[in-house]
Amino acid sequence: MSEKLSEGNLAQRLWIVLVTAGVVIGLDRWTKELIRAAMPLHSSTTPIPALEGYLSFQHVNNYGAAFGIFQGGRIFFTIIAFVVSAGILYYAIRHLPLNENFVRLLLGLEMGGAIGNVIDRMEQGFVTDFIVTGIPGVYYIPNWNVADSAVVGGVIGLAIVILWQDIQAARQEKAAQLAGGSAESTED
Repeated sequence: MSEKLSEGNLAQRLWIVLVTAGVVIGLDRWTKELIRAAMPLHSSTTPIPALEGYLSFQHVNNYGAAFGIFQGGRIFFTIIAFVVSAGILYYAIRHLPLNENFVRLLLGLEMGGAIGNVIDRMEQGFVTDFIVTGIPGVYYIPNWNVADSAVVGGVIGLAIVILWQDIQAARQEKAAQLAGGSAESTED
């Protein structure tokens, strides 16, 4: 990185990541507290009757990762969340160009989701999950929460951005090659 990192530059590089992460953590904590206060463990309800079978709330304790996979890895998932958060901050500070604000937003989603679930693991030893979605009689996604959706949304968004940037770079390279080839043929 050729430009010197100043306090203003640091704030410019991190504010979107940190604000987004903070909003995700706040929403995650708030929704989990509501569920724990309003719904006994393993009870369920359908908040929108027209979506019965497609969307419901069911209060469960998740001892694994997002969507209930890899049960029993509390310490492992906590360490991974801290490593991922540190990696996101390092990348945003040292490698991400200043004009990549949408990528910063996506990184903030991932970081906020990871930290939201870590807070649950540290306080309770498990994560509170409560959203159930699916297609009746076909498939249901295992219970999830706001933090899980932020992580998944951030990862999918980053994959789309990377794919889009690769497509754009390939198009620019091809256009440059075609322009170079036509310039050579006119010189002959």
